[in-house]
Amino acid sequence: MSDTTGPLKQRIGRYGVWDVALRAEEPDRRTEQAEAAAELEELGYGAIWLGGNSTAANAAPLIGATGRITVGTSIQSVWQREAAETAADFAELESAHPGRFVLGLGVSHGPRVQGYERPYATMVGYLDELDKAGLPADRRVLAALGPKMLKLSGDRAAGAIPYLVTPEHTAKAREILGEQPLLAPELKVVLEADPDRARAIARAYLSRYLELPNYTNNFLRLGFSEADVADGGSDQLIDAVFAWGDDTRVREHVDAFHEAGADHVALQVVTETTGSTLPREEWRRLAALLG
Repeated sequence: MSDTTGPLKQRIGRYGVWDVALRAEEPDRRTEQAEAAAELEELGYGAIWLGGNSTAANAAPLIGATGRITVGTSIQSVWQREAAETAADFAELESAHPGRFVLGLGVSHGPRVQGYERPYATMVGYLDELDKAGLPADRRVLAALGPKMLKLSGDRAAGAIPYLVTPEHTAKAREILGEQPLLAPELKVVLEADPDRARAIARAYLSRYLELPNYTNNFLRLGFSEADVADGGSDQLIDAVFAWGDDTRVREHVDAFHEAGADHVALQVVTETTGSTLPREEWRRLAALLG
């Protein structure tokens, strides 16, 4: 069994998998989820990132089914559970499987949270409570897009796990974070070479995120226009936030994130059935092309 006690950046390597279906709680899916997690470890991925409002309880079965791969939440909303409960969940999982879990935290989105206000101050307060409860700063990461939250990720956590971003955002994030903190952006992948079909799959999935101002405002900060974030996203936006095409084109897009300063890229395979099925064949293909 590999060492799981070193720095997070070293443990998770250059590539991981982000998927919401791996956190699904239906009992009849648990066997396949466990088998998939074990295969992801065998394929050489360094981390599994659980999409949706996931918790340590969602990570525990996957950690139990594997020997070394890191499993993280991406994200647990700070509005979802009290900090004391989160710290207790972490301590229980850490006792059973030392070094295997990383807590990914985020402030979610105003349209999805009743009473949403002062998200930055709420995150600071939540981290204060985690500190008091003894949850180590180097075992938590923050879903950060804007400059203030990115800086907080480096100051009060192990680093940042930005979602739905571009290489240009990654370069800006690295400047803010500095060299040492982890920078692990998520990148959506459509393994389809036909441009029209690839963009149609991507646009159908992206449209739900373009209803959330945190993401659209971030795109506007990056220089995209209001037209780019309308109607499911322009071709320019789709091409920036999705790696699609043949193996060479996909590899180049992933490499662009590393060249921009990412330590690790969390790869989310997007298909027409994303969220309801596990794209195991696509994960195998990705592992092969990333070498």
